[in-house]
Amino acid sequence: MTRGRWLADAGLAALVAVLGLVEVWLPMESVMGAGSPVVSTLGILWFAGHLSQRRARPWVALAGLLVWPVLGTVQDGAMQVLFFGQLVPVMVLVYSLARHGRGRIRWVGPVCGAVFVTVADLFIPLLQSPNELIFHWGVLTLSFLVGHALRVSEDRASREAVRAHAAEAEARERALTAVSEERARIARELHDIVAHSVGTIVVQAGAAEQVVEEDPAFARQALGTIRTTGSSALAEMRRLVSVLRDPDLGADFAPQPGLASLPDLVERAGEAGLEVRLRVSGDRGALPTGVDLAAYRIVQEALTNVRRHSAATCADVSLDLGAEVLRIEVSDGGPARERTGPPGHGLLGMRERAALYGGRVRASPEGPGFAVRAELPLERV
Repeated sequence: MTRGRWLADAGLAALVAVLGLVEVWLPMESVMGAGSPVVSTLGILWFAGHLSQRRARPWVALAGLLVWPVLGTVQDGAMQVLFFGQLVPVMVLVYSLARHGRGRIRWVGPVCGAVFVTVADLFIPLLQSPNELIFHWGVLTLSFLVGHALRVSEDRASREAVRAHAAEAEARERALTAVSEERARIARELHDIVAHSVGTIVVQAGAAEQVVEEDPAFARQALGTIRTTGSSALAEMRRLVSVLRDPDLGADFAPQPGLASLPDLVERAGEAGLEVRLRVSGDRGALPTGVDLAAYRIVQEALTNVRRHSAATCADVSLDLGAEVLRIEVSDGGPARERTGPPGHGLLGMRERAALYGGRVRASPEGPGFAVRAELPLERV
C-alpha cells in the first residue's frame, strides 16, 4: 500500500474520531443514553485506530467493529448511543470493505455490520422504534450498495482496460508482422530486378567482348548499356539491403509487372465486377524498374481495397508522370461496406513501398467514397 493511501486512511479515521468526540463533548442532540462520556471517548479512539487500517489490514479494522461497538453498547450504561461516534464509523467500514476488500473479507464485513446493528436493536431499547430501525438499517444497506457498485464498476473498467491493452498489443503485432511480410515481398521483387539487371550486364559484356575489334560502335553501345544497367542495379541493391530481405524466401526470376501492365490489371478488375477508368498523362519514358514496380503495386493494392471495403462499382485511376514526380490517384464513389473482419494492412504496405523510394502515400475519405494519393520521386534512367 502506498504512503499516500495510508495517509488518506489515517486522515479519514482522524476525521471520524473528531466528529465522534465533538458529538460526545459538545454534546449534540444525537447523543442518547446515560453512558459515560469518558468510556465513549475511549471507544471512539479505539475504533478510529482500527479504522485507519481499513485498506492496509482490513481484518484488523473488522476486529475493531467486532470488539468495540458490540460490547460497548450491550454493557449497562457503559457507553452512550452515538450517531457520529458509532453508526458513522460502521458505515465507513462497511463501505470500505465492500469497495476495497479482497476475497471473503468483502462479504464478511457487511455481514458483521449487520450483526452489529442486529445486536444493538436487540439490547438497546432506544433503538427499537420503527424510525430508528428504518434509519440505521437504511444507511447500513446504502453504504454497502454504494461500495459494492463502485467495486463492480472498477472491476469492469479494469477488465475493459486489460482487454483494450491486449487488443492494442495484438493490433501492433499484426502491423509489425504485416510490415515484415511486405518488406520481404518488396525485397524478393527487388532481388528479381537486380538478378535480371545482372543477367543483362553479363549478356551485354559477352557480346561486347566478341565484337570489340570487329564492331567498336556496337561494343561502345553495349558498354553504355552495361553502365546504365549497372547503375540501376546498384541503386536497387541498396534498397534491397535496406529492407533486409528474408533469406528463407526463394527467388522468382519471372518478369515483374510495371505500369505497362496496368491495362491487364484494369481488365482483371472488370472481370471481378469493378469498372476501372484509367487515365495516364505525361511522358512515361523510361522509369527505374523499382519505381515502375512500386507504382504498379500501389495501384493494385488500392483497387483491391476498393473491391474489399467499398460498395462502389467503378473506380478512377489517374497517373501523372511529371518531370520529377510520379503522382498516382485511385478514388471510388463509395459508400464503404460494413467491416466484418479484422482490419487489413494494405495502406501500410503502400506506404512502405513509397517510403522506399522517398515518396509518400495519403489516404482519406472523399465524398461518399475514398481516395488514395501517392507521390514517387523520379530518377530517369
